[in-house]
Amino acid sequence: MKNILKYLMFGTFLSLVVFNCSSGGSDDNPNPDPKVIDPPAAASLSFPNQNSECTEGSNFTSTESDVTFDWSDALNAETYVLILKNLETQTTSNYSSSSSQLTITVFRATPYSWFIISKNSGTATAQSPTWKFYNAGEATTSYAPFPAELVSPSMGTALSSGTMSVPLRWSGTDADSDIKEYDILFGTVNPPVYNQGTVESMSLSVNVTSGNTYYWRVITKDSQNNNSESEIFQFKIN
Repeated sequence: MKNILKYLMFGTFLSLVVFNCSSGGSDDNPNPDPKVIDPPAAASLSFPNQNSECTEGSNFTSTESDVTFDWSDALNAETYVLILKNLETQTTSNYSSSSSQLTITVFRATPYSWFIISKNSGTATAQSPTWKFYNAGEATTSYAPFPAELVSPSMGTALSSGTMSVPLRWSGTDADSDIKEYDILFGTVNPPVYNQGTVESMSLSVNVTSGNTYYWRVITKDSQNNNSESEIFQFKIN
């Protein structure tokens, strides 16, 4: 009798082991690897052209026109965000698109910059280069230069104490390619009003003193007496 009970207990144990093993041996993966999403590539801009006068558009009024922005389809991109900046007012607008073309109403006789951010369902994004264009106005034969882009010192830079001279650097472009000179406004008040100098190059060294915060901007002038003002940057000497 004891032997029979022993065999029954062993058989029950063996059945449980076989059942558990067969259940754990399923091909189903309870924790599958997450799907790998390839990051999108940066788009290539097509229109409006870099540093150009844009005369193409539709629905013209005295102040506005519709401009169709065009760029390449970017690899692995599902959607795009167009970042458009009015270079006169320094205001930025964002526009979403599921295709590589978008029509936007913009002001005439106004300079703009724009770039594209490529996106998909992943977390990574890619940014195109930034292009500038001048949206043509009515009967305009000469255009103001694009506001200068301040390069260095970058906004909010803190320089080491003991610094006595700082080179200011910027870049300037113009649809007419007739930039004549730059006025550099510099000082410890905001906005800066003191003309530190007028130069034809895109750099100027200024004297500084430790413990001060300095502000600077660039006025770009062309041969037709048109001008434009850059943003104001600041930096500090510790």
